[in-house]
Amino acid sequence: MLRDLVKTCRSYRRFYQDVPIPLEDLRDMADTARLTASAANAQALRFRIVTDETEKDSVFAAINWAAALKDWDGPEEGERPSAYIVIACDLSVGKNKQWDDGIAAQTIMLSAVEKGFGGCMIGSCRREDIARALGIDTDAYSIDLVLALGKPKEKVVLVPVGGDGSTTYYRDEEGTHYVPKRSLEDVLL
Repeated sequence: MLRDLVKTCRSYRRFYQDVPIPLEDLRDMADTARLTASAANAQALRFRIVTDETEKDSVFAAINWAAALKDWDGPEEGERPSAYIVIACDLSVGKNKQWDDGIAAQTIMLSAVEKGFGGCMIGSCRREDIARALGIDTDAYSIDLVLALGKPKEKVVLVPVGGDGSTTYYRDEEGTHYVPKRSLEDVLL
């Protein structure tokens, strides 16, 4: 069921780095996203699959990981993503397609979960560094999101928002990652 996929589709930030995602699965994720809705049907998004070790290292170095986890600089060696998909916008086709980015990114994440993988949508990154490392012309393409992908190595648990109203995610001593979610009653107008 879609609801089960959505509940399982969390922001995973630690992976079994040595478990590769088959290229055909990564291509299928991008192909599935290609089929989704697009503002004015412009289809401006482009997808750069990153599996080369040197390119992965460069992308990893340009990412700011988990701002709410103040004492954590990102996944350690052995827990890093096994692949990335960089979502870019072809500026000759369209600009300011952020809603397209969200639709495509969520579709890729759901596709990843369906295949037994997971990931994290990352907007906090040094785009110029990523463009340079991947040979992407920033006059022709904007780098919009980076999707870190792999076999999840962490447990993510949804919990109700507490009495303080905070939606900030956190980890316990065992490394379990908790994500506070508002109730249905809180989000219905």
